Amino acid sequence: MPLKYNCIICNQKLSYEGLCWKCKAIKAREDGLNLTDKDIEERQSYLVEHVQELGEQKETAYNYFWECLAYHGVISEDLQRAAVEQGIYYPCEIYYHAPKEIRDILIERLLEAEDAWEASRLQTCLAMQGDERALEVFYELKKAPKEWRKELYVDPDVYAYAGGWSFDEAGKRLPINYSKCYSMEKKNTGDRSVMIGKTRKDKCPHCNTRLVDLLSIDGNDERLKFLGVDGRITAVCCVNCVLYAGLAAFSRFRPDGEAEGVFPYDGAEEMIQWLKKQNCDWTSDVSETDLEELSENGLELSGEERPLFYGASDWDVVTLGGFANWINDCTITKCPDCGKPMRYLAQLPWETIMSNAPEGTLYVEMCPDCKVISMHHQQT
Repeated sequence: MPLKYNCIICNQKLSYEGLCWKCKAIKAREDGLNLTDKDIEERQSYLVEHVQELGEQKETAYNYFWECLAYHGVISEDLQRAAVEQGIYYPCEIYYHAPKEIRDILIERLLEAEDAWEASRLQTCLAMQGDERALEVFYELKKAPKEWRKELYVDPDVYAYAGGWSFDEAGKRLPINYSKCYSMEKKNTGDRSVMIGKTRKDKCPHCNTRLVDLLSIDGNDERLKFLGVDGRITAVCCVNCVLYAGLAAFSRFRPDGEAEGVFPYDGAEEMIQWLKKQNCDWTSDVSETDLEELSENGLELSGEERPLFYGASDWDVVTLGGFANWINDCTITKCPDCGKPMRYLAQLPWETIMSNAPEGTLYVEMCPDCKVISMHHQQT
């Protein structure tokens, strides 16, 4: 379609009149952040009365839910009771830290479930509730699986990732998410506590694209003490291989801020050989201009802490900590050194940090003990 119009805010070329998707998202977020206590109370009442519509993802109910949860951290127990009474298991975030009586109903239904799909949904809900009894049940189900486990791809310890935790072979809780969340905003104040996209001199051994310090975090900044890492956390990757070839990247960091990529990337050699058979060159789709724009993204760490689910529903928000907006399934990488599940650290929507990028999001995870970072891309 011809691009006859311009976004009335940012002037981007459009095929329709109005706002581009990014400006729509920003406006919707601003509206959500500006809700009054009365607005939130009215939305919670609406959700209780229309909980079935929430489960069906009807626009009004769905938007109300995420406005309250993402921007204000609010879920009423009345809504949780209404949802469990009507057997609403989506979105699973409804049950985040639900009271014990609701947890017990979820457990009873899970243990009595015969359908694998229902069991799958109930596990994500119970993961969101996430207390010690929920952990015990998950541990028991891993040791003594129900019949429906044969039809599912993963064990309960992986379903627990949805709620921000897991457990080891002894049933000990393992944290997956962090207990605080900050966003990255266009502020231009010179704050360098978190930097995105700093270019490096060394190049990718696979495609010869310059590597970047895609994410660099000052763990000594008071806002970021919750990460539990002294010194600077730096994640190095080849944007071309991760974004366009879909390869998972690993890097190692030192407290002094220095870091190095871990090569070869898993699957890179196979892809190179395949391309050679197709008479294709393994060349970069990421130009020096793209990398320069990436390094000048202007994003800085928010001055205020955000609710844990601040980035869990928006496609354009860069966040550190909290919960992610997974495009596909929640994917937590195992640390290549210790074998434990890594901790979700950040999400970077490509179109927010680099305008010439295709849609999708980069997810960054960390093993703070081994000082290993993983980065992987998801898209629709």
